[in-house]
Amino acid sequence: MNSQERLDKYLSIVPTTVQKRAQRENFNVFFHYGLNTFTGKEWGDGRVDPKEFDPSEQDTDQWVKTAKDAGAYGVILTCKHHDGFCLWPTATTDYSVASSPYKDGKGDVVEEVSKSCQKYGMKFGIYLSPWDRNHLAYGQGDSYNDVYCAQLTELLTGYGEIFCVWLDGACGSYMDGKPKQIYDWDIYFSLIRKLAPKACISNCGPDIRWVGNEGGFARESEWNVVPKFACDIQTIESNSQQADDESFSKKGADIISSDLGSRSFLKNFDDFMWYPAEVDVSVRPGWFYHKSQDVAVRSANNLKRIYYDSVGGNTMLLLNIPPDTRGLIHERDVKTLNELGEHIRSSNEQLIAVKEITAPPAQDGNNIENVLKYEYDNDTFDTISYYTPDKESDSYVVKLALDEEHKINRIKLVENVAFSQRVENFDIYVYVKGKRKKVSSGTTVGYGRVAFFKPVVTDCVEIVFTSVRRKPYLEFIGVYEDNGYMPKKPFMHAFKQWLHRVNYRTFIKKENKKNATK
Repeated sequence: MNSQERLDKYLSIVPTTVQKRAQRENFNVFFHYGLNTFTGKEWGDGRVDPKEFDPSEQDTDQWVKTAKDAGAYGVILTCKHHDGFCLWPTATTDYSVASSPYKDGKGDVVEEVSKSCQKYGMKFGIYLSPWDRNHLAYGQGDSYNDVYCAQLTELLTGYGEIFCVWLDGACGSYMDGKPKQIYDWDIYFSLIRKLAPKACISNCGPDIRWVGNEGGFARESEWNVVPKFACDIQTIESNSQQADDESFSKKGADIISSDLGSRSFLKNFDDFMWYPAEVDVSVRPGWFYHKSQDVAVRSANNLKRIYYDSVGGNTMLLLNIPPDTRGLIHERDVKTLNELGEHIRSSNEQLIAVKEITAPPAQDGNNIENVLKYEYDNDTFDTISYYTPDKESDSYVVKLALDEEHKINRIKLVENVAFSQRVENFDIYVYVKGKRKKVSSGTTVGYGRVAFFKPVVTDCVEIVFTSVRRKPYLEFIGVYEDNGYMPKKPFMHAFKQWLHRVNYRTFIKKENKKNATK
């Protein structure tokens, strides 16, 4: 393919309805909860007595309300983690809440969370680990795949509409001396599509990819159009969590690379897909509750940085909030999450009125004024109104005259991704006393880019799209009042990325050593 043919191919890749909804509703909450909550472990070994699961004050309404107050659209519950303990009374195993003292064995945590979501108007999703360290069928090939599909069927047919099925590639047969289990991903995907056609399949799935870390940071340039290997590689058992050796590679690339979608990167591949990224991170150091971490809850400012780094950078955010041994979200977690939610709500209300907006002539009546509306269909999640110029050019200038002078610190840009992802670079200028001043530069836009800069008083903003794959299709441009917050990259950002990987490898080694001595 020549360069023009390649561009045409990239721009032919667009999101499905499931993906459009996921990217519109781009902030959700994870609840890691189970036997590990009561044992203090992260990876349970499947040998803990179910009687350990005995919350004294469990209130899933409180969980879901906390998630909603934080600004999330939906919640995802760890219905079964690697230890195999099921939070619902499944017919596939006795290793579940039915064998616990909780509600005298009559409890169903999955049902409770589902009903709480209905009560608060939140979407409900499930996490179901394929790795099962308790079930005797695990490692027996089709026998276990049948068990896993039976569990999926129970969850997808018994608890109302499921908006997300979050999978996990962990495959640690070696830790328990069992034969290697080969996951039948095609059967899993087919079953999910059949029973929950509106559900997004995330992580080791075809809809949403893992951003590449669990540290809360995304790429500066997060592309939705990526090589197909990025999906395949997450479902290859040899590249799973069984040994965190950074072997996520193919053709010299990996899913934790700094670049997955630039023109220079894509030219090495021939097959592509729309595969947006999701950041997953916990509000605490661990994913399950540990009392010792009550003093290590992330601050509201830290969560704001993560939010803008992900949601403000064309990436979805999945924030873990672990309920404690009481069955409640801890007070310290609630406080910092409430602060985050209040910040998000107040910031969204600070949109500034635009007196006049100018741009190159529009195509087919898709006028530049449309970018001030931010309208989309709530059923299809398609853009209702947008702007596109009538001619191809090397760059495009959009100028916004504000209703009066305002102190501003951020601008939000959104593309109409029905026409794929097109913007590669942009610059933002403001006019201060008649002088043009550059305040920000950025790369990708996609479903949303929030460009922050130091607060400045101005009545005129200019956005220059300096590099595009083809003429842009712009859905929204918003200028916002200074909200008193300026996100910064964490100190020694690159070092912390490296340290995250080292820490995770160390954690795996420790877990392996623990289990080898049992």
